[in-house]
Amino acid sequence: MDSPIRVLIVDDDALVRTGLSMILADAPDIEVVEGVADGAEVVPAVNRHRPDVVLMDIRMPRLDGLAATERLRSRTDPPEIVILTTFDTDDHILGALRAGAGGFLLKHTEPAEILRAIRAVAAGEPMLSPEVLRRMMRYVAAGADPRRDRARALLGRLTAAERAVADLVGVGRTNGEIARELSLSVATVKAHVSRILAKLELNNRVQVALLVRGVDPD
Repeated sequence: MDSPIRVLIVDDDALVRTGLSMILADAPDIEVVEGVADGAEVVPAVNRHRPDVVLMDIRMPRLDGLAATERLRSRTDPPEIVILTTFDTDDHILGALRAGAGGFLLKHTEPAEILRAIRAVAAGEPMLSPEVLRRMMRYVAAGADPRRDRARALLGRLTAAERAVADLVGVGRTNGEIARELSLSVATVKAHVSRILAKLELNNRVQVALLVRGVDPD
């Protein structure tokens, strides 16, 4: 049996931490390693437990979830981050994704979807709640970000094969789906994704998706 996905819960509401712990405890492939109440406690907790995924709130008293996400994603071997919050403004969503979060869910998300998000980001796949995805699509369609020229310049670094993979990442395809669509092996797709991240100076697939859709992820 594979090792369980190790999850750190970060939320300043003790009832939320308890509720999430109970939900995750029912999943045989997920292990909650700890729950902490503030972003300032995240780095020490990650050092103690080396979680695979951090389930992170945004609004916290000392250090918010966006700043904590930036700190974690700047590490050499960072955990994946799923933002779970009640705050869904464009600024919060873009801030989280630009900081390196691999998922963004709202707190009314069904438990099964939270579990699915944890599994997805642990496997390197992005996960956005439907409401967040619709908001991002409206944002991009409106042309609200003035940095499209920089985005296009960054994408210009890619080869034709890498750009084809990036375009499919941008519409939410998994590695397996990309492999089937482009008649490649999954290993080849993974290698392309790694090179795309390195060339574009990004750290996850969500940021690639933002860039492909015309939003500079910096």
